[in-house]
Amino acid sequence: MVKTGLVATIRHMTYQPVGRGASSVEVMTFRRLRDINDRGAQRADFHVLALVDEGDGTVAVDFASHPLSARTAVLIPHGAVHRWDDITRITGHLVLFVPTAPVTHHTRAMVASPGPVARWTVPAEAWPFVDAARGHLVLEAAALAEDPSTELPAILLSALITRLDPPYSEARSANPTFQLFRSSVEAHFRTHHDAGHYAAALGFAPRTLTRAVQQATGRTAKAYIVERIALEAKRLLAHERVTAARCASELGFPDPSNFSLFFLNATGLRPGAWQAATTLG
Repeated sequence: MVKTGLVATIRHMTYQPVGRGASSVEVMTFRRLRDINDRGAQRADFHVLALVDEGDGTVAVDFASHPLSARTAVLIPHGAVHRWDDITRITGHLVLFVPTAPVTHHTRAMVASPGPVARWTVPAEAWPFVDAARGHLVLEAAALAEDPSTELPAILLSALITRLDPPYSEARSANPTFQLFRSSVEAHFRTHHDAGHYAAALGFAPRTLTRAVQQATGRTAKAYIVERIALEAKRLLAHERVTAARCASELGFPDPSNFSLFFLNATGLRPGAWQAATTLG
């Protein structure tokens, strides 16, 4: 296992892909994670996929706590704030990969929109297939030092993701209107906060767009945008520890008071109060 690259600095998330191109994939054990984890909040620009073989513990992903146990799978998308807690008894592996690593369109879509949950339990009947896919990936990832140009880890990563089948991925992948909307929001939520903008930009009637978003998420298009902006605000306040004024500027609000009111309506707390109260920092 290399000591530079994706696993170089787990605390501050300053590590970068190790120069293997768009298919960068690395694997580490929970034992290695314990050696470099200080239980601080982390934020990465790559995905983290974890598989638990035995033991119990907890992971917090975007301010929600999730229990870990045997046959637990965890998918942490790039940009999410997360923290590993009480993992002293956990055995298993973590796969770190850039968003472009999966080699098929379907598996890229699956990890880009894994659904409302970050953690799920792999059914007992599916576990042997997941375990076999993971084992082959671990073996090939370990051989990267001899052949860093090989695409096998990325191919095997796609096989593992397919076997894991993250919850709700099929429903969301089958909704092209929502997928277009989601991608547009991810690209522009810092500058455009209005559902009408996205409807016009994508060529949909506002009612058509809202219907598609409701079918995929259970929320209106406007509510989805508000939730996405509020999530980014929480990430900035908790991990980067920025001021409300800086947060307002980064998220496209005309002034701090406007942002403070938005955040209060979205979360029930003013930005400063939420930042002081959060335990994920």
